[in-house]
Amino acid sequence: MHVTITFKLIVSAFFYYNLNCLGGGTTNKFIILLVDDEERILNFLRVKLKLLAYEIITAHNGFEALEQIREKEPDLVVLDVMMPKKNGFETLRELRIFSTTPVIMLSARGDDIDRIKGLGLGADDYIAKPFNPDELVARIEAIRRRISSLEREITPKELVVHGLNINFDERHLTVRGKEVKLARIEWLLLSELVANAGHLLPYYDLLSRIWGPEYRSDVQILRTWMSRLRHKIEIDPAAPKFITTMSKAGYIFNK
Repeated sequence: MHVTITFKLIVSAFFYYNLNCLGGGTTNKFIILLVDDEERILNFLRVKLKLLAYEIITAHNGFEALEQIREKEPDLVVLDVMMPKKNGFETLRELRIFSTTPVIMLSARGDDIDRIKGLGLGADDYIAKPFNPDELVARIEAIRRRISSLEREITPKELVVHGLNINFDERHLTVRGKEVKLARIEWLLLSELVANAGHLLPYYDLLSRIWGPEYRSDVQILRTWMSRLRHKIEIDPAAPKFITTMSKAGYIFNK
């Protein structure tokens, strides 16, 4: 058993070395900021994710995390909720003032209230502790795929309709003449909706396209982000004009 584990570690290390030395990971590295006050968790995740060719930076509290985000501009943040000085919710609330960096929250409290609170503050995902490290890796990969998909042209270059002016090339949006900033997920949702204007997009389809197939049944995360998008583009989010909900089915974008 010991020999097998050692062999696997050697193979993983060899793969990681070649990936970096032969050009497979030297440029455009995906940077992940791990934020947790437990050193053993930071060390474990750092080793695991480095073997998968991610670049890892760490922080032990919310203050350090915000400094790292401003200085290093990571591609993704894995953020613990229960921390001293500044907890994860407070950190996320402040982060969303200046950044749309994707965030996965980790919490020993897995109840729905905390999960909904995290998503409502702008978290992309929420995982309860204790968690399976392979599940965290899968969620990270799903977000990485979603970010990569932003580079693919899936919509018209520009749409002007009823006070809504969207330039997808420049990711510039104005609503009734006023510039509106969208987070990455909001751009993806709007892109998918506009690309399929007039047609029903089922919940599971949107979830699979934007978050990945493993999220196809997680309707709550979709509703949370759709609500955020509506509050930015609709005159009256309670009576939406652009994005119509088809009960228990999905959404339609109306031109």
